[in-house]
Amino acid sequence: MTAGVREQPRGAGRPRPRPGSHLGLVGWLTGLAVLAGVSYRLWLLNHATPPTNSDEATMGLAALHIARGEDFPVWFYGQQYMGPLEAYLAAPVFALFGPSLFGLRLPTLALYALFLLLTWRLTLRLTGDRWFALLVVALLALGADRVVKNQLIAGGGYPEMNAAGVALALLAVDLAAGRPGWRPVRWAVWGFLAGLLLWVDPLVLPYVVATGAVLVGFRHRELRGRAGALLGAAAVLGAAPLLGHSLLTGRNPLHPVLAAGGADATASWADRLHGGLLLGPPLGMGFCGPGSCATWQLWWAYALPVLLVVAAATAWLTLRHPPALGGADGSTPRVAAAMRLALALAAAATLAAYTLSSSSGLTPVESSRYLSTLLISVPALLWPVWTLARRGPGWPVTRLGAFVVLAATLVTAAYATGQAARTAPATRTAEARHAELVATLRHLGVRHVRADYWTCNRLTFASGEEVVCAVVDDTLRPGFDRYPAYRREVERAAAPAWVAPTGSPLAARLDERLGTDPADLDLVTVDGWRIYLPRG
Repeated sequence: MTAGVREQPRGAGRPRPRPGSHLGLVGWLTGLAVLAGVSYRLWLLNHATPPTNSDEATMGLAALHIARGEDFPVWFYGQQYMGPLEAYLAAPVFALFGPSLFGLRLPTLALYALFLLLTWRLTLRLTGDRWFALLVVALLALGADRVVKNQLIAGGGYPEMNAAGVALALLAVDLAAGRPGWRPVRWAVWGFLAGLLLWVDPLVLPYVVATGAVLVGFRHRELRGRAGALLGAAAVLGAAPLLGHSLLTGRNPLHPVLAAGGADATASWADRLHGGLLLGPPLGMGFCGPGSCATWQLWWAYALPVLLVVAAATAWLTLRHPPALGGADGSTPRVAAAMRLALALAAAATLAAYTLSSSSGLTPVESSRYLSTLLISVPALLWPVWTLARRGPGWPVTRLGAFVVLAATLVTAAYATGQAARTAPATRTAEARHAELVATLRHLGVRHVRADYWTCNRLTFASGEEVVCAVVDDTLRPGFDRYPAYRREVERAAAPAWVAPTGSPLAARLDERLGTDPADLDLVTVDGWRIYLPRG
C-alpha cells in the first residue's frame, strides 16, 4: 500500500441506495399487490362490471362526439358542472377501436393503476416504511362495490380525483422538502392539477386546499417569486374551461354544484347524521357489500373518527417536536408530519361537508360516492396504528389492539370485495340481454325510439348512435334529455318505436294501449325488454 494513502473500506464512496430502490421481498410483494388490484378490475371490466347506466353512456356519447370532431363539451351533457375529462381521455380509444363500454373504461382502469402507484410512493415519502406501504397498497388493491364503481365507471369525476389528489400530495411533499431537480415543472404541474380538478369536480377541493397549505407553510418565500407565478398560470390553464364558461355566460359555477349536493332539498339532522357518519364511511371506503351494510360491517364508522383524531394529533406532535435525525424517505420529518396532518384534516373536512349536505340524509347509499376521496388519506389514517402495532411503546394488550384494527380492516375489505365479485356473472348476463335488445332493434330496422331515462342514452351509446332515443316519463310525456339533438331527431321521425324494461311502470302504461287499441302497436319481446312498434 502506498505510504500516506489509507485504504478505504469496501463499498466506501459508493452512493447509498435510496429506500425503495431495491425490490427485495417487500418490493416483489408490493408489485404482486398492484398486479392483483389491476387484474381484479380488468376481470370486472371483462364481465361488464360494475353495471353501466345512462349517465355513463352519456360520457361515452360525449367521447364519441369528440372522437368524430363533432362536439367538444365543457360540461357533462345536460348540466353546468363536472368537466367531462373522461370523455376526452376515451376519445382517442374510440378513434382507434370504435366506441365500446370496455374502451370507455380503459382510461379509468389506467387512472386506478396510477392512483395505486402514486399512493405507494407517497406512503414511502411520508413514512419510509416499505412494509407499511405494502399494507396500504394491499388494502387499496381490494375493491368493494362502491369503490370499484367510483374507480371504473366513467360517470364523471370520481376515477380521476383520487389519482390527481395523491399526485398533488406527492408533489407538495417534494416541493416543501426542497427536493432538487425539475422544481419549476413540479410547481407548474401542481398548479395545473389543482385547476383541472376544480373543473372536473370540486369534491376534491379539501385536498387541494390542504396540500396547498403545506406548500405555503414551508415555501411561502419561494411562492413570492417565479414559483408562485408558474403555479398561478398553470392553475388558470387547468381551470380554463370552467373560467371561460363562467366569463362567457356570467354564471356562478358553484351554484349548480350546491344544487346537485342537495342544497335545494331538505333532510332531517337525524337522517344526515345516520347517512353521513354511520353509513357513509364504510360504504364509501369499501367495507360494505353491494348497496347495503351488515351491522358488523359498520364498525369502521366508529373507528374512523378515532383514527382521524389520532392521526391528526400524532402528526401535530411530530410537527411541533420533530426527531433530531432522520427523515421519511428523503423528506424532512416536519414535512412528512405536515402532510399527514393535512391529509387527516382534508378527510375530516370531506366527511363534515358530506354530513352537512342533504344528500347524506336523502340518498345515503348512492351518495356515499361523495366520500371516495377519503381513500387518499388512508396512509395518514393507518400510520399511527401500524407504528403502535409494530414497534410502539405500551402494554402488550395495546399493541394487540392495534394488530386487531389492522387485521379487521383488511378482512372486512376483503369480504366486501368478495361480495362485489359475486355480482359479476349476473351483471354480465344482464349486459348480454341488453346487447340482444340492440341487435333486435337493428334487425327490425328501428332507428328512432322513445324510452325512460335509464334506458335512453345507454341504448343510443350501445348502438353507436344507430338507434337514437328520446326520453319519456311514465305518463309518456317528454322527459329529461341530456342531449337535446336526439329528441329533435326522434320528433322528426315518422313512427318512432317505444322501448321499456319488462315490469316497469312505462311498460305497464304501454300495455294499456295494447289492450285498448290492438291495432295501434305491435309487441316484440326480448328477455328483460318490451319493444312496441307502431303499425302503419
